[in-house]
Amino acid sequence: MALVLFLIIVAIVLGLVGVAAEGLLYLLFIGIGVLIVALVLSAVSFRRGGRSANR
Repeated sequence: MALVLFLIIVAIVLGLVGVAAEGLLYLLFIGIGVLIVALVLSAVSFRRGGRSANR
């Protein structure tokens, strides 16, 4: 779960930098990609019932 939260924070930061900095629009698209990966990982974890392999 911490990984998903970290990926969402990274996606937000990349998106903001991509929008704010002129010529770095590709960072916005990378941020969107990272957000999609985080959402997929979250959905897979939720579908498994949230069980962790460490337990």
